[in-house]
Amino acid sequence: MNYTVSLKKPALEFARQDFPKLPATWSVQEALDFIREHGVGEKIVYFYVVDNEGRLIGVVPTRRLLTSPLEKQLAEIMISRMVTIPHTATLMDACEMFALYKFLAFPVVDEERRIVGVLDVGVFTDQVLDMEKRERMDEVFESIGFRISQIKDASPWRVFRFRFPWLLATISSGTFCALLASSFEMTLAKSLVLTFFLTLILGLGESVSMQSMTVTIQALRSKEPTLRWYVKSLRKEAATALLLGTACGTLVGLIAWLWRGEGLVALVICLSILLILLAACLLGLSIPTLLHALKLDVKIAAGPVTLASADILTLLFYFSMASFLLS
Repeated sequence: MNYTVSLKKPALEFARQDFPKLPATWSVQEALDFIREHGVGEKIVYFYVVDNEGRLIGVVPTRRLLTSPLEKQLAEIMISRMVTIPHTATLMDACEMFALYKFLAFPVVDEERRIVGVLDVGVFTDQVLDMEKRERMDEVFESIGFRISQIKDASPWRVFRFRFPWLLATISSGTFCALLASSFEMTLAKSLVLTFFLTLILGLGESVSMQSMTVTIQALRSKEPTLRWYVKSLRKEAATALLLGTACGTLVGLIAWLWRGEGLVALVICLSILLILLAACLLGLSIPTLLHALKLDVKIAAGPVTLASADILTLLFYFSMASFLLS
């Protein structure tokens, strides 16, 4: 279930029913005797006062009830100005109420102002966090090519049909990368150190491209992309990539130089990482934006396409830089 859709559910579904209703004519002593005899719910922070017809007319905080003189009537110590939630409100409406008033609980009332439930902040937080956790889990699976709802309780064959097509993207890109690497055999033969750092460089390209892709997908949720937005985002991503590429390239190049003592190879690695991370940020921004413009499912398609493209460009830049500087 989508997180936004869940927040549109009726708030009454999440309301507690273990709340005490106390007549306004009772004294504090009578109220305490009733509470001792019948008990209260697990999370009582307010006691609700009703009139003879059961309509909500006030609220008494627990502290005020315990510290007031025993002979006083509840009508004298109750707070008559209350904030209530209508029984027709959604969970989103209730969320706004908690954020606005900072109360620990709200009574839910019907058209006749009869209390029909209590929405507790603890229960509310648990529900929302649970939904958010499910939504984030869905996003993780969507980023690698499928939705949880598509494979939940499905047969092995159905799961295969959803997952295999996206694995073909990985197989295709991997095969292309292998062919690409084979065309640079002579370059690799000149320095074995290039092979040692190949896995690390591929990992850096994939990580940065996925980071940029995730940020872009989140942005596309709330706004329609325009050329001005794309150019602004591209400048920001390029600046970030330049910093990341300089830091990572310098660090890895320094490690390669100190380890093997080959300064030219270290320079190849350093410059390659800089170019690769710049390209990775560009891919992470551009591919989701393009898919969104084509009215395709960004979250499903962007992950496999971005990773495959990042791997291909990583090897192309890495081997081309090595071939140019080591020739």
